[in-house]
Amino acid sequence: DVGEPGIEREDGVTVLPAPDELVDEGRAAGGDGDELWHAVERTQPGDEAGPGRRGAGMILPISTSTPPSGLALWLAGSRPKTLPAAVVPVAIGTAAAVGEGGIIWWRAVAALIVSLAIQVATNFANDYSDGVRGTDDDRVGPLRLTGSGLVEPRRVKYAAIGSFGIAAIAGLALAAAVGWELLVVGAISFVAGWTYTGGPKPYGYLGLGEVFVFVFFGLVATLGSMWVQVERLTAVAWGGAVVAGLLATALLVTNNLRDIPTDAVTGKRTLAVRIGDRATRLLFVGMLVAAFVVVAVVAAARPPAAIALLAAPLAIPPRRVVLRGATGLAHV
Repeated sequence: DVGEPGIEREDGVTVLPAPDELVDEGRAAGGDGDELWHAVERTQPGDEAGPGRRGAGMILPISTSTPPSGLALWLAGSRPKTLPAAVVPVAIGTAAAVGEGGIIWWRAVAALIVSLAIQVATNFANDYSDGVRGTDDDRVGPLRLTGSGLVEPRRVKYAAIGSFGIAAIAGLALAAAVGWELLVVGAISFVAGWTYTGGPKPYGYLGLGEVFVFVFFGLVATLGSMWVQVERLTAVAWGGAVVAGLLATALLVTNNLRDIPTDAVTGKRTLAVRIGDRATRLLFVGMLVAAFVVVAVVAAARPPAAIALLAAPLAIPPRRVVLRGATGLAHV
């Protein structure tokens, strides 16, 4: 309502207390009892009633009465919860290389920089592209810089380009030491990261986002991390790459499950939208189970890999949440 108390900002963004049911849902999803949940509303030009439809990231777990600003704003926009998906494949690939003769530490660090920078760049590119398309105008979940109106679209685009640039610098160092074929792999990764939701025909809108994540944040990142160390690949590395890909893809699946209602309206035909709610939930659980099955197979060839099975209990809570039909903030 226009009469609700809120903090109006110059950029047309108003911060309002979130409805009680969303507060309860946020806490059920793991929110801190002291956490303040707020809704961000964006004023639309020509709105007679004042604050208009709710913008991206309108349900925010924040500790103050205003959205984050400065560095904290950009950190939130980079989606830090997705970064483990960039770290895990590098760790697996590097570990596979250690079993084949050793490790060159600077190359491991460079590979990690490349993976993290591409992840952040893809997140910013997704934020920019979905924001300017209007896909993020009504979304429950993490903060979106462009869609919320907190940051100008061009600045988000520059952040994406800058992140790709950091990945390119680290990648050039690896290519100089290992082989210039890495430049081809890097260029393809950059294009794939941008065209996920950018360009005239983004494949993320065609239900192919899961393929991208499995290939680039599973196979390419893991196998590439081993290649830059020993310049060969093993069956163990391939197995680890499949595990990393399944887990990273499961993360995207649960995010897309959360966004089915808004994506279906805005024309973003993700795999979740195409196959429906129930099938998406089963797909998520199936990926978790498949990941640990592959771990068991890899452990048969490399017994120390069995230590990864200790993480199996950690997969039980998210499996339970998804199968029980949780929606919205429960998937944040």
